[in-house]
Amino acid sequence: MSTYIDTHVHLNADQYDEDLQEVIDRALAANVEKMIVIGFDRKTIERAMKLIEDYDFLYAVIGWHPVDAIDCTEEDLQWIEALAKHPKVVGIGETGLDYYWDKSPKEIQEYWFRKQIQLAQKLNLPIIIHNREATADVVRILQEENAASVGGIMHSFSGSVETANECIKMNFMIGLGGPVTFKNARQPKEVATEIPLQYLLIETDAPYLTPHPFRGKRNEPSYVPLVAEEIARLKELPVEEVARKTTENAKRFFKID
Repeated sequence: MSTYIDTHVHLNADQYDEDLQEVIDRALAANVEKMIVIGFDRKTIERAMKLIEDYDFLYAVIGWHPVDAIDCTEEDLQWIEALAKHPKVVGIGETGLDYYWDKSPKEIQEYWFRKQIQLAQKLNLPIIIHNREATADVVRILQEENAASVGGIMHSFSGSVETANECIKMNFMIGLGGPVTFKNARQPKEVATEIPLQYLLIETDAPYLTPHPFRGKRNEPSYVPLVAEEIARLKELPVEEVARKTTENAKRFFKID
């Protein structure tokens, strides 16, 4: 039986306050055996840390989101460093650059992006990258900071095949989610087709980026098989093979059993 790992999910989001257990139960019923919960500010990090204590099959990635970089302090980073020593914290992030929203000035985003890369290197944890309309600067900073030393994931990757290959050379995996199922999503479909399966991970980013045919509704981790099915269709492979390989990739990448 095929099993899946959702490598990027926000079960700590307010959208699940009313029915979190049902959402988790549906994920398990859909053979989603493990989920990586992303904490990206004080509230969501605290919630992620509680979830990984409450559920054996949940793990956490913690960091500070670029949109909220203006709110980050040195004290926050020290707190993240202390929490990241927990054995079920498996990465730093999501961090990176977001030039779509203008809440945080670019130079402040870049400062905390670099600081979190350095923290990941200090802790020997991978980095989970958020990139929105900032690809050239994200790639440049990863290169300048030698992020290849720990590697990471290009979360919800929406760039070109060429950029994906550049990131793979830096020891990064490519995360694909709901957008790969969208009819007009040319680049994610090209990446899913062209990039070898050994470099791909699947995710939902739930409650956001809901895959077809549920687009427009709240996303949840039980939908991650839909991502695998579309990648399988594009690659002309059995979905079981995509499920098996992406699960192996996630376990190896996050060092989880």
